[in-house]
Order: sequence, then structure tokens, then C-alpha cells
Amino acid sequence: MIRLRCGSCGASAPGPTDWRCAACGSPLELELPPAEPRTFVDEAAEGVWRYRGWLPAVEPVVLGEPRTALVEVGSGDQTVVAKLEGGLPTGSFKDRGVAVTVSWLRARGAREIVVDSSGNAGASFAAYAARAGLRLRLFVPADASPAKLLQARAHGAVVVTVPGPRSAAGDAARNALEDAGPEVAYASHLWQPAFLAGTATFAYELFEQLGGRAPDAVVAPLGGGTLLLGVHLGFARLHEVGLIDRVPRLVGVQSDACAPLARAFRADEPDAAVTPGATVAEGIRIDRPPRSRQILAAIRETGGDIVEVSDDEIRDSVRSLLARGIFVEPTSAAAHAGLVRAGLGDGSATVVLAMTGHGLKASGAISEILAT
Repeated sequence: MIRLRCGSCGASAPGPTDWRCAACGSPLELELPPAEPRTFVDEAAEGVWRYRGWLPAVEPVVLGEPRTALVEVGSGDQTVVAKLEGGLPTGSFKDRGVAVTVSWLRARGAREIVVDSSGNAGASFAAYAARAGLRLRLFVPADASPAKLLQARAHGAVVVTVPGPRSAAGDAARNALEDAGPEVAYASHLWQPAFLAGTATFAYELFEQLGGRAPDAVVAPLGGGTLLLGVHLGFARLHEVGLIDRVPRLVGVQSDACAPLARAFRADEPDAAVTPGATVAEGIRIDRPPRSRQILAAIRETGGDIVEVSDDEIRDSVRSLLARGIFVEPTSAAAHAGLVRAGLGDGSATVVLAMTGHGLKASGAISEILAT
């Protein structure tokens, strides 16, 4: 039986769809069973559910998730490869965490889910909720990408726009839960413990693609941290059972318009207050990431870093990637922009860039970049 417990104070959570510790208010974690090499892969499966033996024991909600491609983008002695998460069913890495979260919540009695998102998570939850036969209410910032909201509405989600920053959408979603019954579950990817079990499959898949080894570093856009935390969890479990000899260095890239984690990292503090500004990388414009302590600890543990990049640097990376045939949204291009800032531009290391979402997710923003 998989249990929920608080990652900060260790308290157990009694409710089947709990997401926050009643004692201290911190995010919850899944107590997964010990990983075993013999249960690592299901050779008959691909994508997220290939690693079903290391995931919560639930009946999976499936949309044909593929293994996402690795494409070289570096030159010289260094091997830099981009992992193209836009190849997942709704076009972003969020499908990894959402597939597991929706399966988990459905198995635990949820019939309706409430989500807050800047776009990609909402589009993914809408698709998987529709597949699972669940109702979805989605709270989004008023400036969220129209293409992402179209995806969510097309799958039948009830979309509620909220003025203000990304955090205001989260506050509105949680307020909507106050009078909800037990069949309504809060499914924010920033809080839901099952989500990280899903994003850990990024690491499992990458391990297989690299011939049974870990890269030297993984660089990813950093907003709420659910991808980097999943990558850390995945490689830590592989290390635990002796399949790799180290966890790779983790590097998070934030927009300098909204960089609470980069500033907390430099100040050696658990968090930092910022006023979010406008940025072309809307997917990482998160001013109050609830798992900030966990993110900072994971990055420090691996000898990693958190860097800030400007919108001009992100735009340059969008153009550079397009010239290599890679079409990603500006949020994804932040990882490419952060490569040199993190001191990873030289040497013989193998570096993986997490290209988190397809360019069609932000076609308007990319059109503006190409016009300048």
C-alpha cells in the first residue's frame, strides 16, 4: 500500500487525495516501494508506463505516450543533446506527471479534478481527464497562451481566467475547493505527490537511451521545479539500486523577470520574494514555487546551479534552435540559453537539455520573435 507523508515534518496524510500536510502546510510525497532492477522495465511497453513497476500500482490512463527523441545540438568535444518532450501526446513534458496523477486520483475515488496552470499542465490535465472520464475545472492566469487554452477547452475543461500572476490562479483554484465534496480532488502539478513519480520517467527513459548510463548534467527550465525534481528522483532511484554510479548535475534556468529560486540559491536561503515581471518564457513565471526547499536541496546535492537568463537570450536561443530544425516554445529555449551561463559550454561532458514543450504551444510568441 503506497502511503502519503510530508517531506518536511514526516507526518502521514490520512485522506486518499490529500496534497498538503495538515500539520505544517508543506507538499506531500509518495512513499513508493523500494526500487528493484528486475521490475524496472516492462519490455512490452513504451513511454511512461514502460516503467510501471516503479510507479504507483494503479490502472493506467494511457494516450499512447512515446519515448521522446534525443537530438544533438552541440559541437566540438562536448555532447549536447536535446530531449524533445514536445513529442508527448499534448505537446509537453507535463504528460508524464499528468498520466500518473490522473491514474492515481481516479483509483482513489476522484470524479472531478481542479487544476491551476499557466497553460501546458492545464492542456495535459484536460486531455487525460477526458480520457479517464473525469470532469475538470481549470484556473489560469489571464495572460495564458491562447493555444494552450484552446487545447483545454477542446477537451471539455471549464476554464476560469484569473487576473494577476500565476500564483493568483493557484489561490483561486484552492478557494474553489472549500465547499467541494470528497469526489473533487486538487490536482495542481506543483503540489500533487504523484506528479513527481511521473516526471521521474524522464530520467528512466534517458538512462536507457544513453545505453545504461547517466549524463553528466541535465539542464531544464525552472519554474515550479516538477521536472527537475522528477529527474532527481528518477536518477536517485537508479543510483539506489546500483544501475548508475552517480546522480547527474542538475541545472535550473529561470527568467530574470521571475527568478525566486535563483536568488534564494545565491543567497543560501530557503526562498526569496520576487515580483514577477513580463517574460516570453511564460511557463516558468512562477513566483511562489511550493517545493522550493526540495528544489534547492536537490540542486545543491548534485553540485548543480540555478542561473537567470534574459528574454533577449531566450529569443536568440529560439532562433538558434530553429536553425537546427528544433521547434520549441520560448520556455524550453531557456534551457539552451542557460547552457553557457551555467559553465557548461566547453569540455567533453554529456549534457542533456530538456526541451519541455512544442513550439506550436506558443506560436504567437515565436511569430513575434521571428519578426524582430
